[in-house]
Amino acid sequence: MNLIDAIKVDAAEMARVRKDIHAHPELCYQEARTSALVADQLRQFGVEVHTGLGVTGVVGVINGHLPPAAGQPLKSLGLRADMDALPIQELNTFEHASQHPGKMHACGHDGHTATLLAAAKHLAANRDFAGTVYVIFQPAEEGGGGAREMIKDGLFERFPMDAVFALHNWPGLPVGLFAVSPGPVMASSNEFRITVRGKGAHAAMPHMGIDPVPVAAAMVQSFQTIVTRNNKPVDAAVISVTMINAGEATNVIPNTCEMRGTVRTFSVPVLDLIEQRMREVAQHTAAAYGATCDFEFVRNYPPTINDATQAAFAKRVFTAAFGAANVGDQEPTMGAEDFAYMLMEKPGAYIFLGNGTGDHRDIGHGGGPCTLHNPSYDFNDDLIGIGATGWVRLVNDAFKSDAV
Repeated sequence: MNLIDAIKVDAAEMARVRKDIHAHPELCYQEARTSALVADQLRQFGVEVHTGLGVTGVVGVINGHLPPAAGQPLKSLGLRADMDALPIQELNTFEHASQHPGKMHACGHDGHTATLLAAAKHLAANRDFAGTVYVIFQPAEEGGGGAREMIKDGLFERFPMDAVFALHNWPGLPVGLFAVSPGPVMASSNEFRITVRGKGAHAAMPHMGIDPVPVAAAMVQSFQTIVTRNNKPVDAAVISVTMINAGEATNVIPNTCEMRGTVRTFSVPVLDLIEQRMREVAQHTAAAYGATCDFEFVRNYPPTINDATQAAFAKRVFTAAFGAANVGDQEPTMGAEDFAYMLMEKPGAYIFLGNGTGDHRDIGHGGGPCTLHNPSYDFNDDLIGIGATGWVRLVNDAFKSDAV
């Protein structure tokens, strides 16, 4: 691939940084070491550094030296990488495996951070562009809502940007393939907890009580009709009951049965429909059996929706830089991503970059596949140079008069 020469020269050092981060994983809002490492690297590159956004977030400011072009549509943009790890016990035993039991970079955030650092280094040394770049190193993507907290701390007020982009490695796609499309690319993430309240009794005398277990079973079956009969067939949605807990003895009908699970959608109106119908189904099903229920529904991450103009722009940039064979469309996934919060505030795009199938892993990798959130996963360091070159090309083209 057509990589920038200076970035190719720095690739080995950036891979060393990536492996250092991988060996010292930190969970959401605990990224003190990673945050300090990022800030130190940026300062060494000559980048203006701001820390403490969203607890441990870091923002670097890189001002270009060229005057704005006539008719230039964008004057500033943000590039975001996530820094946090997952509460997973790593199975890999290679040299840079996690040194902290129960914590692991199993999603490639170590690689995203190293990739953006590589781009920041090049942009700081080559400021021949007409605008301002904000490199955003975000904490707590894995369930902590770090993007939301950085926004609450004034991310877009303190660093006003016209557009924002993020990149995530994607196992299964060919190494170095950029995938970007307009519209929803990742789903909303939501969870529910339903407690069915019956009346306990001896299991040999069920008529003396109200068994909450068949009530819960009826709810589980009925929830699927929301997707197949209430929701429009072309609007994707998932309702998964993943936990059912009831009882402590085989000869006792319990007082309660608790269910938990997740709901995923690509739009808020569909989510509104599902929450309303689940609540109605739960309450009326319980009433039909003479029971009651407590219904809790928590909305976590909203859907990640790419701006059509910025997604098309990114695709043009990557096609020009790497060739049409290395650029494709995103297949939307029911996984969730808190970059959605940034895209609710600013136009931009969330981009996939192919991580391959795991052939890059060193001797000592775990026996499982190299998929996200897997204890045998490892980021492909070949992506650092590719992704950093992509970021630099995006910046250089964004500030031209015909960028969008």
